Amino acid sequence: MTTTTLCRRTDAHALARLQSEHGKALYGFLLGLTFGDRHRAEDLLQETLFRAWKHPEVLESDHASMRPWLYTVGRRLAIDARRARQVRPAEVGPDALDIAPFAEDGTEQAVTALDVREALRTLSPEHRAVLVQIYFRGASVCEAARALGVPAGTVKSRTYYALRALREAMPGYGPGPGAGPGSGAASGPDRRVAA
Repeated sequence: MTTTTLCRRTDAHALARLQSEHGKALYGFLLGLTFGDRHRAEDLLQETLFRAWKHPEVLESDHASMRPWLYTVGRRLAIDARRARQVRPAEVGPDALDIAPFAEDGTEQAVTALDVREALRTLSPEHRAVLVQIYFRGASVCEAARALGVPAGTVKSRTYYALRALREAMPGYGPGPGAGPGSGAASGPDRRVAA
């Protein structure tokens, strides 16, 4: 290829004729592909015509109509633009910053996890094993009983006493004021702390 072929572009009159013959139909087609977004459809129309300008050999071909080529190029450009938008993070305006919640840094959760681990070390192996089954592995009472080789009633009682021991080992955690002795072994904040 010589330099003259690389620099050759579609004649301005041929491009204007192409736009007047197919521009309106192409714009309607692109408007459908962009779900009615006029700005995107206009951008895609301009990019499609730009491609026709860059490739004069297409206009010089013996096609009966240029419309199929234009539609194909426009559709491919729309697909590429949609994929690019999906990869890119969503754009937000300055108003969104005012209502955006502050992201938690996770420090409090990390400290709680360390406190729970330390408190678990103070429990007997039987109590620790039942809490691991029930809260960390999400086993039911029957599943925990099978895994530990003890009756279901033993799992329930060990869970109750293990949580009570955890509550004593972690004085800053547990149910708040108003939670009486009959509040249950695995209810409220205790379940969250043990998990």
